[in-house]
Amino acid sequence: MKSGHSILHLPPCSPNFLSSQFLIFLPLKKIMRYLGIDFGIKRVGLAISDPEGRMAFPLTTIIRTTRDEFFSRLMQLIREKNIEAIVVGLPIGLDGQETLTTRQVHNFIASLKRRTAIPIHTVNEALTSYEAESRLKRQGIKGKKRKKYLDELSAVLILESFLNRASQG
Repeated sequence: MKSGHSILHLPPCSPNFLSSQFLIFLPLKKIMRYLGIDFGIKRVGLAISDPEGRMAFPLTTIIRTTRDEFFSRLMQLIREKNIEAIVVGLPIGLDGQETLTTRQVHNFIASLKRRTAIPIHTVNEALTSYEAESRLKRQGIKGKKRKKYLDELSAVLILESFLNRASQG
């Protein structure tokens, strides 16, 4: 036997021994739950990732009444769902320029940063509302029902865009 090496003698193995002793050696995957936000002046669509941060699902739409009520509800959801990072859609014009809505989203992000230390990421949300509406039309969802799901689906598309980009490195 080479110097500096030793042979480890393990006791006879039982199922309990194996499960309690060897699980600690398995690599732990970082679990990260994300919240996707499609910010609007009247409605804010929200989406949530699975615990592994791989898939996005519709969560809810918050109807904005007052600023305080909106942020109270949003922060409550962030706490309840154990959100560890936030992804906000940034509406950049098709010409690549910032718009009035882009500035409103920047103001929203600044307000959110004053309320939480959770990391906030942005992704270009160009055409997500159009894509969301197209998907809902293809599924035969009409009128008020479509409007109800539009912001949540837009938030899903925003979050999916971020998660796909993050998984590619």
